[in-house]
Amino acid sequence: MPYELEKNLMGQQMPTRPGRITTMNHLPSDQDSSTHHHQAAEDKKKISHLAQALGQLLDASLTIPGTTIKIGLDPLLGLIPGIGDLISNSIGSSLLFLATKAGVPRIVILRMSLNIVINMVVGAIPVIGDLFSIWFKSNVQNAQLLYRHCQTTVPVTTLIDWLFVGGLVIGIILLLGLTFGLLLWLGASLLALIG
Repeated sequence: MPYELEKNLMGQQMPTRPGRITTMNHLPSDQDSSTHHHQAAEDKKKISHLAQALGQLLDASLTIPGTTIKIGLDPLLGLIPGIGDLISNSIGSSLLFLATKAGVPRIVILRMSLNIVINMVVGAIPVIGDLFSIWFKSNVQNAQLLYRHCQTTVPVTTLIDWLFVGGLVIGIILLLGLTFGLLLWLGASLLALIG
């Protein structure tokens, strides 16, 4: 192959008219790839920081006076009858969407979901559930899972990942609704027996 033709095919300078040179850039350069990986790493870092801030807000933003025990909005919202746990678990479920955006594998998202479900089911028990939430700190655990993943892998998110997480969040909300419905039914049944 003539040297000039080979030079042109390799994306080097290509003469268009005598005295005029045009550069061809059909192939992505190593610099473009490096920029893309750097941007992905920066995005994951931001998502990780946001998740940690959210986990701290929900589980460890305040210290109980006279102790070293940290609490957050999660157990405080749980004190609101009926909807407190629904609100706190809905906010906590947003960590699943952040995890999906960061490209966290579905098995890690499943583990995060399990933490939310455990917190939600036990948290539905009056007083005991609030104490459990203070100890278990599901949101901090989930933020740490997301952080660990963001340190090691490149994000790859597909439509299936988003559908998976959306289905999990809907399932969690339905499970919480059923739990409250069951508790209300049990309370009404006990009142009917007593009255």
